[in-house]
Amino acid sequence: MQHNGNNSGPAHQRPAALTPNTNGHVNSGLVPATNGNVVVTTMNGQGPSSNGNVALAEFEPPSAPLSPLDPRNPRSAIERDIIKLIGQHLRSLGLHRTVSTLQEESGCSYDHHLAVKLQRHVMDGKLDQAIDDLSDLEHLLVGSNASKKMRFLLLEEKFLEFLVQNKTMDALACLRTELSPLKHNIERVHQLSSYLMMSPDNPELLLHRSNVTEARDLLMERLQRFLPASIMLPPRRLRSLLAKAQAYQVERCELHNKVDQPIRGMAPLTNDDGVRDLQMLEGISLLSDHTCVKDDFPCHTQQILTDHSDEIWVCVWSHDGLRLATGSKDSYVIIWQMNPQTRELSRQMSLDGHTFGVSCIAWSPDDSMLLVCGFQGSADLWIWNTISGELRCKMSHSAEDSLTTCAWQAGGTKFVCGGTKGQFYQCDISGQVLDHWEGVRLQGLQCLSDGRTVLGADSHNRIKGYNFDYMQDEHIVVEDHSIMSFSVDKTDRFALINLSHQGIHLWDIRDKTLLMKFRGMSQGYFTINSCFGGVDEKFIASGSEDSNVYIFNRCKETPIATLEGHTCTVNCVAWNPQFTDILASVSDDATVRIWGPLDPSRQPPAPSTQVPHGPVHDGISGTRDSSPRPDRDSSHAGGPAGQGTEKKVFYTSLITSNR
Repeated sequence: MQHNGNNSGPAHQRPAALTPNTNGHVNSGLVPATNGNVVVTTMNGQGPSSNGNVALAEFEPPSAPLSPLDPRNPRSAIERDIIKLIGQHLRSLGLHRTVSTLQEESGCSYDHHLAVKLQRHVMDGKLDQAIDDLSDLEHLLVGSNASKKMRFLLLEEKFLEFLVQNKTMDALACLRTELSPLKHNIERVHQLSSYLMMSPDNPELLLHRSNVTEARDLLMERLQRFLPASIMLPPRRLRSLLAKAQAYQVERCELHNKVDQPIRGMAPLTNDDGVRDLQMLEGISLLSDHTCVKDDFPCHTQQILTDHSDEIWVCVWSHDGLRLATGSKDSYVIIWQMNPQTRELSRQMSLDGHTFGVSCIAWSPDDSMLLVCGFQGSADLWIWNTISGELRCKMSHSAEDSLTTCAWQAGGTKFVCGGTKGQFYQCDISGQVLDHWEGVRLQGLQCLSDGRTVLGADSHNRIKGYNFDYMQDEHIVVEDHSIMSFSVDKTDRFALINLSHQGIHLWDIRDKTLLMKFRGMSQGYFTINSCFGGVDEKFIASGSEDSNVYIFNRCKETPIATLEGHTCTVNCVAWNPQFTDILASVSDDATVRIWGPLDPSRQPPAPSTQVPHGPVHDGISGTRDSSPRPDRDSSHAGGPAGQGTEKKVFYTSLITSNR
């Protein structure tokens, strides 16, 4: 048999064991290689064979690799930083023997010995010695006048501790002979001097009385801002990094719609600006990347309400989130009451008499009243009492008016209204016109929380800010296409604008800057009302002419969720302001859909079986009428099947008239 570098001899013959000979070579046989393969050595010390089957090499005594924690093993800077962070965290947990072992095996010291001495003197209350330590640390400090600023902080603590120990004369001497001569932060020195005459319930002094250790901890955190991290690690640095990692993952999660709770009993952490506002969060695992699932998002139909008999054009939640008002082409406004335990809605009352249908609804700030405007051609505005269901006032200023949009001003004693024929009124709750602007053709109104500024979208593709106190206006937004509707977030900083054939634009109305364009939904001629919503109003929801509801994350231009269920144009979407996992949508299919997270215990939603509009409140007399409402009369022939024909004709004529 020809030798090919494999073991010679019969296949069944086992090789002899390896034994080194007297000249240091190996006689024959096998030795295990360090990589787990087999190494064969030859009598004459030839090198490895080239056939790739078994490597041939001279026998060399194996050498054990250095342990990663062996001080002789060189470590990168990032590895040393990680060891320091782990050591600091273990020390905060009281695992001092473990820390000593880690420091000994790694050869890494955590803090500079001078910084350790400063910290010990501060925590022991030996503030004069801590001040002396500054001279040794001065060449290591960062920032301008760092030594003076640190000295001031130490003397400030010394002054406060004298006060809580009732050593008033010592405190006064510290103030006069040590703090004042520094000529630093004079305003704070004046404030400290007032503490000499203050009552003992001063919050700053109470902290020193109740927990001087915590006060010294806070002082040490402020001092550490002047020490580089290579000299002394910032306090709870590992937890701070993990808190930032949690916050980053939450921010990156497109579907995150929860109020995150900080871990109980854990003090706030200091951020990069020295402010204690970082929090470790409950429920956000550190062992895997955080991702929310759509089953926890309001993507699933919880309830279908079918009490309206024609196209529904608008829906608005009350400020307390417990009631929903919907307005329809059938001339009715229905107020629905939500059970906060079951999250189910039932009809509370129906309000009738809005001859041209209902195109705008606005809850008063205390939810006790409701403004209602009709559709194009309506010169009336209704003010309803939402507790009793009685008509409080019906405003009719002129038969030539067109009042199609309205909004409450802060305080609930005044409101504004207007329309596409040029009327723009400020009124009181009795319907009396207090002031007005001439010739402003309005598509929408929003009032800011300052109680003075009213935003109005007009027929010139603009949103302007109006001040009725001084009768002044200013340009806020100018678009290239017709504005169909807009809304403002709770901070009064951002506006969401629905544009004809252009989707939705997000504007910063304070800086007058376009921030984002959202695409994916279909919007041409019909008026679609979008909204902000979710926790911190992180999301945007919009209806669409393709019968879907689209939800966007404010940081992403394409939808993160598409809600299917309606069969005609979705005209309006409203996100519950208190129950942030509930969404309402209304459509030309005459239904209201309530959306929420997936609930396996809930039965599939079925249309409500209540008699349409009974009992109701008559819009003229305010009396109850228990008779059922007919499904439709001849004037409503363009209902769900007609897909909002009246709206389309109206909006087309409006665009034509603007040109």
